[in-house]
Amino acid sequence: MSLLATLLSACAGKQLTPIATVKHVDLPKFMGDWYVIAAIPTGIETESYNAVESYQLNKDGTIATTFTFNKGGLNGPVKKYEPKGFVVKDSGNATWGMQFIWPIKAEYLIAYLDESYSQTVIARNARDYVWIMARTPKIKEDEYKKLTLFVKDLGYDISKLREVPHNN
Repeated sequence: MSLLATLLSACAGKQLTPIATVKHVDLPKFMGDWYVIAAIPTGIETESYNAVESYQLNKDGTIATTFTFNKGGLNGPVKKYEPKGFVVKDSGNATWGMQFIWPIKAEYLIAYLDESYSQTVIARNARDYVWIMARTPKIKEDEYKKLTLFVKDLGYDISKLREVPHNN
């Protein structure tokens, strides 16, 4: 192998397998409030408490999103962000672009969704951020373990996973 080929392969690093999404998401059923149970958080949510992601389907097919949380403690100041979700065509409604700042759309992959639409895992191919969410602010310990194992199997470092405290 030539020196150039060796250097190029070393610089390429480890290629990650793309994350599989669920086959189909019934968007009206997915809408509503989702409590963030745990996350490998983005910079804005490292000190989040009572974190809730709410979705509303717009007439044009986009998703009005409201992300609220208390910063720094259960009774900390309320922070609110309103990104817009864009469902990727022919993705079974399981791949979205989430736009906080125009024109950038962050990847949003619905990697897990239980049949009752009560628990979900949102992932990214970069394995930088992940969210375990539920319709209730707390889930059973065995369910949490199952979902964290799922996240680990996706290729995430679960030592970075932060449980998000909730008042309820």
